[in-house]
Amino acid sequence: MTRPRVGVAVLTRGDRMPELLALLASVAEQDEPAARVVVVGNGTVLTGLPEGVTAVELEENLGVSGGRNVAWRLLREFGDVDVLVDLDDDGLLIQADVLRRICDLYAADRRLGIVSFRIADEAGRTQKRHVPRLGAGDPMRPGPVTTFLGGGHALSMPMLEETGGWPDAFFFTHEETDLAWRAVDRGWDVRYEPALVLRHPKTSPARHAVYYRMTARNRVWLAKRHLPAVLVPVYLASWAAYTLVQRPPLAGLKSWWAGFFEGVRTPCPPRRPMRWRTVWRMTRLGRPPVI
Repeated sequence: MTRPRVGVAVLTRGDRMPELLALLASVAEQDEPAARVVVVGNGTVLTGLPEGVTAVELEENLGVSGGRNVAWRLLREFGDVDVLVDLDDDGLLIQADVLRRICDLYAADRRLGIVSFRIADEAGRTQKRHVPRLGAGDPMRPGPVTTFLGGGHALSMPMLEETGGWPDAFFFTHEETDLAWRAVDRGWDVRYEPALVLRHPKTSPARHAVYYRMTARNRVWLAKRHLPAVLVPVYLASWAAYTLVQRPPLAGLKSWWAGFFEGVRTPCPPRRPMRWRTVWRMTRLGRPPVI
């Protein structure tokens, strides 16, 4: 296989320009350069970007899924990118060999679909929610997984073509799991590689006002789109129980239930249930799709 060519995409709403410029500088300092760097302004005007960066200004905020699809389709049109790396606009690459390591991984495995970075805060710590395994465990253990982290990851362009890209309707939350399930069902590998580090400020997803509603709605959509019918109620019951155990604030819980019933009430096509052998594969990887 020839050496893969990497393109980098970053979404921004224009409210983190110092962090975005620092991130782009860390991309430019990689010892194996990116073939393309694209910044998508999600409902914002982009100014002051470094030379060589392609800017795309969207009139409205299309969310994480919609914005990333814009970047993917643009890189597809360029035709000179084999692997797409998505990075959060307030993240930072603290090592100069990240893109080279990604090229090595994809050159060695033609069925590698997704590589998940390790997210570490300023002190080098990784939050449990940033380890894509049940029970979190050791954040330094690499290996196959069934989902990945939105803040920093690499995606095979052929995999994106085969799976159809990001689910636009999700807007925000669980879009990574939706894409990963489709990739796994089509025989692609998903790996967690903690040696690939994105430094990111320690945050809570609940900082977003729409978090509780969208996380519940999208969980329901995820199950309705991808699970065999008999597993849908099991999956949703387990997540409802988990949410109650976490004891979210009353306002958040109300928003969560509103989103849950919105997901039950509204469709999010297409429905393409995964194969039972995919269910078994995910179970062997430690994440049966009922938890």
